[in-house]
Amino acid sequence: MLIPFVTSPLEQFEIVTILPITFLSLNFSITNSSLFLILSLLIITFFLSLSFYKITMIPTLWQSLKETIYELTSSIVQDNLGKKGEPYFPFIFVLHLLLLTCNLIGMIPYSFTVTSHIAFTFSLALSIFIGINIIGIQTHGIKFFSLFLPRGVPLIIVPLLVTIEFISYIIKVFTLSIRLFANMTSGHTLLKIIAGFAWTMLSAGGLLAFFHIIPLGLLLALIGLELGIAALQAYVFTLLTCIYLNDVLDMH
Repeated sequence: MLIPFVTSPLEQFEIVTILPITFLSLNFSITNSSLFLILSLLIITFFLSLSFYKITMIPTLWQSLKETIYELTSSIVQDNLGKKGEPYFPFIFVLHLLLLTCNLIGMIPYSFTVTSHIAFTFSLALSIFIGINIIGIQTHGIKFFSLFLPRGVPLIIVPLLVTIEFISYIIKVFTLSIRLFANMTSGHTLLKIIAGFAWTMLSAGGLLAFFHIIPLGLLLALIGLELGIAALQAYVFTLLTCIYLNDVLDMH
């Protein structure tokens, strides 16, 4: 995240190949992005293992943290899906944990923010969107496509209305992915710019070096804000996933 010696604020988002692997002309190389994604999964596994280790009536720190995230995710599912969302809770819980972990890891200096790349967020959003539509078709059959054509619509405007409804339905993939990607990228870029500005003032020496505490204080405040945004964006992505799933399960 914060690398004061990097010349460009955008260099922190560069994908670097760590272990080149090719098979049948296909690229399976391990990059910094895939490495930190794997690291996030390992941290989640380790965190859940700690939370289940020696469970006591008085919760430990790890147990309390896990229960807090669990209850938060459970409330999202319950408020938006009700009882019909129970079969999908494991996936939603893991999704929430994965996004939260990736976002928080990105706040560590010299790390990499996986969710700062549109390729990852779009792939994730598209996979969820496809899965939600499969669930909708399995649940309602051919009636699922009535989602694009409300009842009582005059025949003359049916083609226009279906087109508008279809486009607004497809656009959910882009809004879901761009929201997470844009917030992570813009926040980290701003932090890097301010960190570089503070470093430049400190390196200049003299009176200017003394006033570097101003951008440094602003930087510390923004780091706290960015931590909140990291948690909030994971929550929003999970919430919207539940809302979109409810749209296909409970068609009006």
